[in-house]
Amino acid sequence: MRLRSLRVEEQPQLMIIPMIDIIFFLLVFFMMSTLYMVEQHTMPVSLPQATAVQQDTQRNINVTVMQDGRILFEQEELPLSLIKKRVGIEVAGQPDKVFVLRADKQVEYGQVINILDELKLAGARKVAVAAEVKAR
Repeated sequence: MRLRSLRVEEQPQLMIIPMIDIIFFLLVFFMMSTLYMVEQHTMPVSLPQATAVQQDTQRNINVTVMQDGRILFEQEELPLSLIKKRVGIEVAGQPDKVFVLRADKQVEYGQVINILDELKLAGARKVAVAAEVKAR
Protein backbone atom coordinates (compact mmCIF):
# COMPACT_ATOMS: atom_id res chain seq x y z
CA MET A 1 0.00 0.00 0.00
CA ARG A 2 1.38 3.29 -1.05
CA LEU A 3 0.87 6.36 1.12
CA ARG A 4 0.08 9.54 -0.61
CA SER A 5 2.73 12.17 -0.42
CA LEU A 6 1.76 15.35 1.41
CA ARG A 7 3.56 17.44 -1.13
CA VAL A 8 1.69 18.81 -4.03
CA GLU A 9 3.13 17.22 -7.07
CA GLU A 10 1.96 19.91 -9.48
CA GLN A 11 2.47 23.60 -8.99
CA PRO A 12 -0.72 25.70 -9.25
CA GLN A 13 -0.98 27.52 -12.54
CA LEU A 14 -1.42 31.24 -12.67
CA MET A 15 -4.04 32.10 -15.27
CA ILE A 16 -2.97 35.47 -16.65
CA ILE A 17 -5.46 35.85 -19.52
CA PRO A 18 -8.53 36.38 -17.27
CA MET A 19 -6.52 38.80 -15.15
CA ILE A 20 -5.66 40.88 -18.23
CA ASP A 21 -9.33 40.91 -19.23
CA ILE A 22 -10.33 42.23 -15.81
CA ILE A 23 -7.62 44.91 -15.87
CA PHE A 24 -8.77 46.15 -19.29
CA PHE A 25 -12.38 46.15 -18.14
CA LEU A 26 -11.46 48.27 -15.10
CA LEU A 27 -9.41 50.62 -17.27
CA VAL A 28 -12.34 51.20 -19.64
CA PHE A 29 -14.76 51.58 -16.71
CA PHE A 30 -12.68 54.30 -15.04
CA MET A 31 -12.04 56.10 -18.32
CA MET A 32 -15.76 56.23 -19.10
CA SER A 33 -16.74 57.22 -15.56
CA THR A 34 -14.31 60.16 -15.47
CA LEU A 35 -15.92 61.61 -18.59
CA TYR A 36 -19.14 62.11 -16.64
CA MET A 37 -17.40 63.71 -13.63
CA VAL A 38 -16.57 66.97 -15.43
CA GLU A 39 -18.61 69.83 -13.99
CA GLN A 40 -19.44 73.18 -15.48
CA HIS A 41 -19.18 75.92 -12.87
CA THR A 42 -21.46 78.38 -14.63
CA MET A 43 -24.87 79.85 -14.02
CA PRO A 44 -27.71 78.50 -16.17
CA VAL A 45 -28.49 81.01 -18.91
CA SER A 46 -30.65 80.67 -21.99
CA LEU A 47 -28.04 81.36 -24.69
CA PRO A 48 -28.89 82.41 -28.24
CA GLN A 49 -28.14 79.95 -31.00
CA ALA A 50 -25.51 80.28 -33.74
CA THR A 51 -24.30 78.02 -36.52
CA ALA A 52 -20.55 78.74 -36.25
CA VAL A 53 -20.07 77.89 -32.56
CA GLN A 54 -16.75 76.49 -31.37
CA GLN A 55 -16.11 74.84 -28.04
CA ASP A 56 -13.01 75.84 -26.06
CA THR A 57 -11.24 73.42 -23.72
CA GLN A 58 -8.89 75.77 -21.87
CA ARG A 59 -9.74 77.51 -18.61
CA ASN A 60 -11.92 80.53 -19.29
CA ILE A 61 -13.31 83.26 -17.07
CA ASN A 62 -17.06 83.52 -17.43
CA VAL A 63 -18.81 86.89 -17.32
CA THR A 64 -22.54 86.16 -17.25
CA VAL A 65 -25.38 88.61 -17.79
CA MET A 66 -28.62 87.25 -16.35
CA GLN A 67 -32.05 87.97 -17.83
CA ASP A 68 -32.82 90.49 -15.07
CA GLY A 69 -29.60 92.45 -15.82
CA ARG A 70 -27.39 91.15 -13.00
CA ILE A 71 -23.73 90.66 -13.92
CA LEU A 72 -21.86 87.64 -12.57
CA PHE A 73 -18.08 87.43 -12.74
CA GLU A 74 -17.55 83.67 -12.39
CA GLN A 75 -20.00 83.02 -9.50
CA GLU A 76 -19.70 86.47 -7.88
CA GLU A 77 -22.27 89.20 -8.56
CA LEU A 78 -20.61 92.53 -9.45
CA PRO A 79 -21.91 95.91 -10.58
CA LEU A 80 -20.80 97.20 -13.99
CA SER A 81 -18.50 99.77 -12.37
CA LEU A 82 -16.35 97.04 -10.72
CA ILE A 83 -16.01 94.79 -13.77
CA LYS A 84 -13.07 96.82 -15.14
CA LYS A 85 -11.15 96.56 -11.85
CA ARG A 86 -11.79 92.81 -11.50
CA VAL A 87 -10.77 92.09 -15.08
CA GLY A 88 -7.63 94.19 -14.55
CA ILE A 89 -6.66 91.97 -11.61
CA GLU A 90 -7.12 88.82 -13.71
CA VAL A 91 -5.22 90.24 -16.71
CA ALA A 92 -2.32 91.41 -14.53
CA GLY A 93 -1.60 87.79 -13.52
CA GLN A 94 -2.03 86.27 -16.95
CA PRO A 95 -2.49 88.64 -19.94
CA ASP A 96 -3.72 85.95 -22.37
CA LYS A 97 -6.69 84.82 -20.28
CA VAL A 98 -9.86 84.18 -22.25
CA PHE A 99 -13.03 85.90 -21.06
CA VAL A 100 -16.32 84.39 -22.16
CA LEU A 101 -19.27 86.77 -22.22
CA ARG A 102 -22.43 84.75 -21.60
CA ALA A 103 -25.53 86.91 -21.98
CA ASP A 104 -29.13 85.73 -21.87
CA LYS A 105 -30.86 86.23 -25.22
CA GLN A 106 -33.44 88.50 -23.55
CA VAL A 107 -30.78 91.00 -22.35
CA GLU A 108 -30.62 94.32 -24.20
CA TYR A 109 -27.92 94.63 -26.82
CA GLY A 110 -26.68 97.90 -25.33
CA GLN A 111 -25.95 96.30 -21.97
CA VAL A 112 -23.93 93.51 -23.62
CA ILE A 113 -21.91 96.13 -25.55
CA ASN A 114 -21.27 98.09 -22.31
CA ILE A 115 -19.87 94.99 -20.62
CA LEU A 116 -17.80 94.10 -23.70
CA ASP A 117 -16.44 97.66 -23.69
CA GLU A 118 -15.48 97.39 -20.00
CA LEU A 119 -13.66 94.11 -20.69
CA LYS A 120 -11.65 95.66 -23.53
CA LEU A 121 -10.85 98.83 -21.53
CA ALA A 122 -9.53 96.68 -18.66
CA GLY A 123 -7.01 95.06 -21.00
CA ALA A 124 -8.71 91.79 -21.93
CA ARG A 125 -7.14 90.67 -25.21
CA LYS A 126 -9.25 87.58 -25.81
CA VAL A 127 -13.01 87.92 -25.39
CA ALA A 128 -15.47 85.37 -26.74
CA VAL A 129 -19.26 85.56 -26.85
CA ALA A 130 -21.02 82.33 -25.86
CA ALA A 131 -23.85 80.83 -27.90
CA GLU A 132 -25.53 77.47 -28.28
CA VAL A 133 -25.26 75.37 -31.43
CA LYS A 134 -28.20 75.97 -33.74
CA ALA A 135 -29.98 72.87 -34.98
CA ARG A 136 -29.75 72.65 -38.78
